[in-house]
Amino acid sequence: MKTSERLAEDLRTALAAEHVEVQDQSARHRGHAGALEGGHYDAIVVSPRFSGLGLVERHRVVYAALGDLRERRVHALALQTFTPEEWRRRSS
Repeated sequence: MKTSERLAEDLRTALAAEHVEVQDQSARHRGHAGALEGGHYDAIVVSPRFSGLGLVERHRVVYAALGDLRERRVHALALQTFTPEEWRRRSS
């Protein structure tokens, strides 16, 4: 299983996420010193767990759900986090 697929699966499970997209952006970072430590990923996560939380708190929830990113061979994770209501408004 690809790292991006594993990240998405773990986020769906841990956060009861309604929608998760994880894109591997590692190819765009070739030559970057950090790329040797792991991949670069962009993620969209839609979860009711984000209700009432600010941006920093939402990111902390995601990082807690994933654990040690170095063990997962992830160097960078860019996040967009939404509640289901925010996602519906955005998608309309």
